[in-house]
Amino acid sequence: MIRIWAIAAAMVAGLVPAAAQDAPASAGPVPPALIEDLVVANHIMNDRGILDAFGHVSVRHPENPTRYLMARAIAPGLVTATDIMEFDLDSNPVDRRGRSMFIERFIHGEVYKVRPDVGAVIHTHSMGIIPFSITNTPLRPVIHNASFLHAGVPVWEIREAAGVTNMLVRNAALGKSLAAALGDRPVALMRGHGNVVVGPNVRIATSRAVFTDENARMQSVALSFGGPVNYISSEEGTLRDQNPSDGARSWDLWKAQALKKTQ
Repeated sequence: MIRIWAIAAAMVAGLVPAAAQDAPASAGPVPPALIEDLVVANHIMNDRGILDAFGHVSVRHPENPTRYLMARAIAPGLVTATDIMEFDLDSNPVDRRGRSMFIERFIHGEVYKVRPDVGAVIHTHSMGIIPFSITNTPLRPVIHNASFLHAGVPVWEIREAAGVTNMLVRNAALGKSLAAALGDRPVALMRGHGNVVVGPNVRIATSRAVFTDENARMQSVALSFGGPVNYISSEEGTLRDQNPSDGARSWDLWKAQALKKTQ
């Protein structure tokens, strides 16, 4: 009886793994090409130093917008197709089978809830962006491939949402707060932690995550020179939004480089 009461109390507190509760129904089969892209995105991000042992990538299920796909809790550079799991937007797994899950999966579910335009979400601990999450200097576009940052890059402060925590987005309430800070923009920083990057598909989200980090590093260099920085303007960014670069070229190169190192 004591154990049953403890489990019930833990479920209310959100501490019992979702698999211990009623599992949501699957949205059905996923095209193998989408699974491949999700796996490749993990490897690209690892290869380019945007993700290390931590961080995660997800895609929205193509047949049901209330489901998303993400690997089990494993280092991104080790992800394979067999590691991919399906979740509902409350971040409950469809078929857990004892597999470990990312604590911060709630980032993904809560963003998908409020952003119907988003088809992929990435959470990184990108070192390049950290200085802009802990100072009053905003992250702004300085390289043309990161012109999408012209929309503004908000910084989410977890203490405003929950006071002093361990800084992990470990529940839906924190995920919802982060999603609200992101708003309609492609990138939001997480103070002293990392960022969340979104896109209409996983290839675009991946390129945005890579170029956000590269832009941050170049902006830091420019600022170190002293004097004014000639940033990319909002007008220039808007024009590039309308006619972006050929993303397939970068994806194909990054994919070849990442997979060559795993063979």
